[in-house]
Amino acid sequence: MSQPMEQPLWARLFQLPDQPGLPIQVRLRAVVVQAILDGRLGPGTGLPSSRDLAQALGLSRNTVTAAYEQLVEEGFLESRPRRGVFVAANAALARADVPALQQDPFRATSGTASQRPPDWRERVLRSQAERPTLAKPRDWHAYPYQFIYGTYDPELFPTDDFRECCVRSLSRVQLPHWTPDFEKVDVEALVEQIRQRLLPQRGVFALPEEILITVGSQHAFYLLAEALFDRSTRVGLEEPGHPHARNSFSVRDPQMVNIAVDDDGLVVDAMPNVDYVFVTPSHQSPTTRTLSLERRQWLLRKAELQDFVIIEDDYESENLYAGAPMPALKSLDTSGRVIYIGSLSKSLSPALRLGYIVAPRELIAELRVLRHAQVRHPSAFLQHAYALFLSLGHHESHARRVNAIVQERLARVGDALQRHLPDFQFTPPQGGASVWVEGPAWLDSAELADVARTHGVLIEAGRAFYDRPPYPCPQFRLRLSSISGAQIDAGIHALALAVQELAAARGIRRGGGGLVH
Repeated sequence: MSQPMEQPLWARLFQLPDQPGLPIQVRLRAVVVQAILDGRLGPGTGLPSSRDLAQALGLSRNTVTAAYEQLVEEGFLESRPRRGVFVAANAALARADVPALQQDPFRATSGTASQRPPDWRERVLRSQAERPTLAKPRDWHAYPYQFIYGTYDPELFPTDDFRECCVRSLSRVQLPHWTPDFEKVDVEALVEQIRQRLLPQRGVFALPEEILITVGSQHAFYLLAEALFDRSTRVGLEEPGHPHARNSFSVRDPQMVNIAVDDDGLVVDAMPNVDYVFVTPSHQSPTTRTLSLERRQWLLRKAELQDFVIIEDDYESENLYAGAPMPALKSLDTSGRVIYIGSLSKSLSPALRLGYIVAPRELIAELRVLRHAQVRHPSAFLQHAYALFLSLGHHESHARRVNAIVQERLARVGDALQRHLPDFQFTPPQGGASVWVEGPAWLDSAELADVARTHGVLIEAGRAFYDRPPYPCPQFRLRLSSISGAQIDAGIHALALAVQELAAARGIRRGGGGLVH
């Protein structure tokens, strides 16, 4: 429960507007309502007593009491005997017959030009507000069928193992290993676990000074953009590709160059001249295709011939269900042209925000200084706890368990798609935790996503993955890291109902093999 503020702060929050035509009590009710609707006063926030607020605002106590009583009656406030007055739990849904304020209560009331607030739309120089990205609705947890990324899966999270590591990190003997200010360095135990346990599995062997811990892979994208890109830099990206990488890179406004992908991943022969190219070779985001060994070798050779650098996001490399693992580009690199990005938290929980960069020591040294200026360093406690998680073998056992469960979910979603949406195309992935689906040519997946939400289904529309999305865009992604296997068939059936509803609105009827005009 929120605690009441000091009197000067209440006077600032409830500054009465200069509107002589309105009674003081009405003006007081208006500023209280405005503060609630704006979210400045959340449900359960305690308000000062009528005596204290009257003293803070220089009003009579009767005026404040009358305003409180009216707002209680209207549902904005609630009175608790012997405790005080609080913002009601459903206050934002209430409505009051109070004249709208002509100005924000936080704004000075004299109306002079010097007291006007800044125009932030003019001042923001690098807005990301309009860029397409993957986003969940605020009430995503209320949807029964969540084919989306970034949600917590209680079936997969290793609660007991991770709790053990956190408790061990909090023991007195371990406190000196993570409580000091690390400034530019990282927890040595985590760096050692990465270089001795994780990287060798991908054929990568690095020195400690070639590894930097990040606040997730997206932080790695941003660090690289800040250090390496400007408006003259040409950056190649897969199309469709990773929206978070594209958006992070765009902050420095480089020249984005789209490169096609096909069944063998990035089409290397289609690459124009670039300074950097970003790739997700293990399981291409979002198509899940794997970059062939022939193309990996040709990409590395081309990087030497044309003098560009490869940024490799080893996306979902641990999730492999068929065939032999493909070597990381970094493992094949003999000239130091590959910057390698890995994630520690993706398969565990994206909320942990732990990742790392492997690159030549000269670049890592620069990134350390840049990271220090941004966030100083990632949580040392989480670094230490995750180092224990790795050292005790929990990471490997968790990965095996995740792979078995996700492989089962992939089989279920493949069967459900064939039965409920037979005219939709997909290729069962060899790894990863998602399926890239292509609907009929008339379908736009963003429109389908809107209709699907009314059926309780969340999907990732294909438009977010394109720099230049087609219309209609029939592709979409089904993530399987958050939905239980038991819900998949019902979820795809509900999605099929959404397709039928959208088709009916377009005048498209179902034929023997699916939907036809």
